[in-house]
Amino acid sequence: KLYGAPSLKACQRQLETFRQQWSQYPGAIDVWIRNFKHVEQLFDYGSAIRKIMYTTNAVESVHASFRKVTKKGAFPQENALLKVLYLRVKELHSKWAEGHIQNWSLVMNQLLLLDSLENRVSHYISIS
Repeated sequence: KLYGAPSLKACQRQLETFRQQWSQYPGAIDVWIRNFKHVEQLFDYGSAIRKIMYTTNAVESVHASFRKVTKKGAFPQENALLKVLYLRVKELHSKWAEGHIQNWSLVMNQLLLLDSLENRVSHYISIS
């Protein structure tokens, strides 16, 4: 609920609700409080950009995928494991190459509206 909040104020209210609901776990609350400044920075961007930022973690995705293909059993040789991982990387590459980002036109518009990113983004756009 924190990341998906429509505004920073709403996110802060959600954090307070979280603090009240989970008060019996002060360690968990403390982690959120200490690191909330990082969450606040997300609200410098539009909602479409924020959604991509907090739902996309390529490294975690690759690691989870590797765990999935390697947990099926023991490998007789190191090369067998390397082949399985290589094939998985090829599958992931083709999957990501054909994929698209949901609401890309909205994301692109929000990126172009940010003064700090306009020049970087427009450099890669070809206007016909």
